[in-house]
Amino acid sequence: MPVDVPPPSSDKPTGADGSVPTGRRIPEATVARLPVYQRILEELLRSGTSTVSSELLGAAAQVNAAKVRKDLSLLGSFGTRGAGYDVAFLVEQIDHQLGLDRDWTVAIAGVGNLGRALARSQGFAARNFEVVALVDTDASIIGERIDGVEVRHPDDLPAIAESTPLAIGVITTPAPVAQRVADLLIEAGVRSLLNFAPRVLDVPDDVFLRYVDLSMELQVMSFYQARRLDHEAGGRMPIIRSVGLSPGGRR
Repeated sequence: MPVDVPPPSSDKPTGADGSVPTGRRIPEATVARLPVYQRILEELLRSGTSTVSSELLGAAAQVNAAKVRKDLSLLGSFGTRGAGYDVAFLVEQIDHQLGLDRDWTVAIAGVGNLGRALARSQGFAARNFEVVALVDTDASIIGERIDGVEVRHPDDLPAIAESTPLAIGVITTPAPVAQRVADLLIEAGVRSLLNFAPRVLDVPDDVFLRYVDLSMELQVMSFYQARRLDHEAGGRMPIIRSVGLSPGGRR
């Protein structure tokens, strides 16, 4: 679904006429590519690169240069013909559009192996995501502290949210209890959910929900692997285009 975004938060003029563009709708596919561009741009910054062309950025992200230019034009007019994009400024603007210039509180429901790994992830803090709540129904781990955060029962979510408003809920529970946990998070005021549980959830229209299902991703990989083996056995091989990022690969 398209996403409404505010204009860039910079005193630099970004419009072609020197004005700051008004908020505009960004397609979900573009939003999904922005973190990929961001990761590439940050690598360029670390290597000392100050400007980048749409061709180079597109090659690294495995999309064509025209798509890069179209994606970035939805954020504002940042490039200079013949000179490319200012890497540091573009990082700043993508940070703003992704909301990474704000702090976000995260609640993780389900403190099994995956939940613990996420709770200890250094990448969360680096992107201004702070894990402030851990909940689980297992009495043997309730009261345990993981990186300073106490594991509590899901019924405590309203009390937790009262003292610390929760922005994002991450569900890593078994499938049978995922809907109940989602309901509790929503009742506690959470309006963005990231669901790792292999279950389709029913949520209100004002709740943003995304799924992360590793088994489904493996099924996609299985599809392409089976086609590759069929081709090696003498069958026809369909044209395979990169799905997501393949570090070091070419489009």
